[in-house]
Amino acid sequence: MNSEKQTNSRQIVLDTETTGLEPSQGHRIIEIGCVEMINRRLTGNNYHQYLQPDREIDEGAQAVHGISNEFLADKPRFPDVVKDFIEYLDGAELIIHNAPFDVGFINHEFKLAGDEFGKVATYCGVIDTLVMARKMRPGKKNNLDVLCREYDVNNKHRELHGALLDSELLAEVYLRMTGGQSTLSLDSEETSDAAGGSAVIKKLSADRKPIRIIQANDEELQAHQAIVEKMGDASIWK
Repeated sequence: MNSEKQTNSRQIVLDTETTGLEPSQGHRIIEIGCVEMINRRLTGNNYHQYLQPDREIDEGAQAVHGISNEFLADKPRFPDVVKDFIEYLDGAELIIHNAPFDVGFINHEFKLAGDEFGKVATYCGVIDTLVMARKMRPGKKNNLDVLCREYDVNNKHRELHGALLDSELLAEVYLRMTGGQSTLSLDSEETSDAAGGSAVIKKLSADRKPIRIIQANDEELQAHQAIVEKMGDASIWK
């Protein structure tokens, strides 16, 4: 574990695929996908790992993600990658859709790998975007496909679930759910694109004309004040 944890300006959008629904029934993680954001900008420093679960994948689960035991036969086991995985996560704020599911599975894998690895809470805070979405859209469906449509995120290439793909989509959804573009500075040459953090050049000409400021005259100010008075004490202009 890193001796100095990074601040919450570093966020990691995380998703997993599993052999089934319940770790208590011996189900395991078979894919981990993570997308890193720093100051709400995608960095490209992602983490993606397939894992050998040492058990059969449920038919229902395989229908969702399309991953087979044959494909995973030569992949590493979780204990083989746990230290690198923890080093990647350590100190970040995790963003997960339906966090109890993924966190429960990761904690289960940590326990199987050794008591010294603790739990997710040892290393990270967690934001659950499903909880956020339910507060913002009460009574509506809030799965990832629905949220992609709601926030105009292109998910047409998502035929099956995949941990890295779903993390990439969720990162875009999260940015739009929480305000889209994170910063806008006229003094900066770069701003972050609302959908994915791609650099967009914003240059102002050095010889541009100054902006003309037109002040209201006395008659206009009096007319404005009269309207404000009609609005009553609740007016935000009072």
